[in-house]
Amino acid sequence: MIQNGGSAIVEPVWSPGELELLGNTFLFRGVERAAVLRAASDPRCSRESFTRGAQIYSPRRFRRSLGVILAGRVRVTKGELVVSTLGPGELFGAAALFHDRPDYETTLTALSPCSAAFFPQEQVAELLRDTPGAAANYIRYLSGRIHFLSRKIEGLTAPGAAGKLARCLLAEGGVLSCTATELARRLDVSRASLYRAFDTLERAGAIRRTGKRIEVLSTAELEAAIETEPS
Repeated sequence: MIQNGGSAIVEPVWSPGELELLGNTFLFRGVERAAVLRAASDPRCSRESFTRGAQIYSPRRFRRSLGVILAGRVRVTKGELVVSTLGPGELFGAAALFHDRPDYETTLTALSPCSAAFFPQEQVAELLRDTPGAAANYIRYLSGRIHFLSRKIEGLTAPGAAGKLARCLLAEGGVLSCTATELARRLDVSRASLYRAFDTLERAGAIRRTGKRIEVLSTAELEAAIETEPS
């Protein structure tokens, strides 16, 4: 059966590897295998494959289902902004559940041939009602998404690398200790941009670096970096 204008093919059979992957997703982690098998074998659940470039969800074309990537990679965008990239075992579609808004918030595009499982809202509601472990996992997942999006917003509102670093240091309360690689990943900037930001804030007298340790010397200078740095 072909759907989505020829870009999706319904696949009714689960492989052992896919079932194992499903059991290790955030939703089913620690849940009894019997509950995983019930969810996978439920006729309301579907599996589909998508060609590279196919839109899996978009603001006007989506389903009230929680999805799980089984294979391949999927890019999540909001307009021109790349929000994230999803791989096997990662969830999507939570923003489509349990409300009546007509639009979905982002666009999900297959970066490679991929496949996904879809659990419709009704099935998800029953799973959360009947399986406490899955309910707790889902709450943790949503909480994690809130923190992720908050960090994204902070990154977007900071004018540049120095502004992002300044916001991060202000939030940490004065001292931060981590590697440059870890911090660059956290701020979503390159290592070169991060080192330039270090130089800018050190010259301004805002921070002092000693190895992996970054100490705030002037919160006023950090705030000024956020306000004045060009984007």
